[in-house]
Amino acid sequence: MDSTPQPDIAVADVCFLYGDREVLHNVDVEVPHRAFVAVVGPNGGGKTTLVRLLLGDLSPTFGTIRVFGRPPAEVARRIGYVPQLLEFDAAFPATVSDVVLLGGSSSRRFGGFSHAERTAAAEALDSVGLPGIGRRSFADLSGGQRQRVLIAQALVAKPDLLLLDEPTANVDPETEAGIYELLARLNERITVIVVSHNLSVVTAHATHVLCVNRTATLHRMEDLSDGSVEAPFGTRFTMIHHHADCQIAQSACLLHTPHHGDHSGRTASGDCPLCHGTGSPQP
Repeated sequence: MDSTPQPDIAVADVCFLYGDREVLHNVDVEVPHRAFVAVVGPNGGGKTTLVRLLLGDLSPTFGTIRVFGRPPAEVARRIGYVPQLLEFDAAFPATVSDVVLLGGSSSRRFGGFSHAERTAAAEALDSVGLPGIGRRSFADLSGGQRQRVLIAQALVAKPDLLLLDEPTANVDPETEAGIYELLARLNERITVIVVSHNLSVVTAHATHVLCVNRTATLHRMEDLSDGSVEAPFGTRFTMIHHHADCQIAQSACLLHTPHHGDHSGRTASGDCPLCHGTGSPQP
């Protein structure tokens, strides 16, 4: 009997197109249980699209995605999500507890929450370091506190996977460091995937780096040195081991590939920033 643990996420031969524009090309990635994955890549490289595919908001044009062995939409309650941008009307009279409860309520309405739901919200706030603030106005919180509340919102349903898209884009460095320390503690019991441009912070806690630029390659942090992080992308890491599996496909996705449809004429031009498209470690 095969005792190899099943990955929490399995992305197999996935291509995704918006109309006739290919955004992701032949993505094959497996994320192991309780990994902390830093997702990096250039703007427009497909990072947010990949997150939406993992959430089940989008479906692959070709290929398959499984989260905990099932299509993402079937395990939505096991996935927590913190979006990149917060759409919030500061004039709306929402308490912190109300905002958190939206992450676990099937009705998605303010008010009328049960005692059990409010207890769960209090526990989620405590888990992000904000105990006892449930009755405060969400509008009165600082930017860092709001981000923690949104993480609590994603945690209130007790997910097994937490996806975050640039969760610290609008906070100061001290708050950012605190949020990543929080995510590292959460990673002791759940899988965490974070899209971030601040690699120097996120990779301090990550177990893996997922490079997304049309295609995708997953690197284990233990296979990377303490090389410098010089820029949000086009970043250089010093590699310890040769990554033979990091050759980025450059050819068109042809009909003989295991897709169920005509995908001829589409090309991929992305490079892995750790290997710079060569399949070999770069100094």
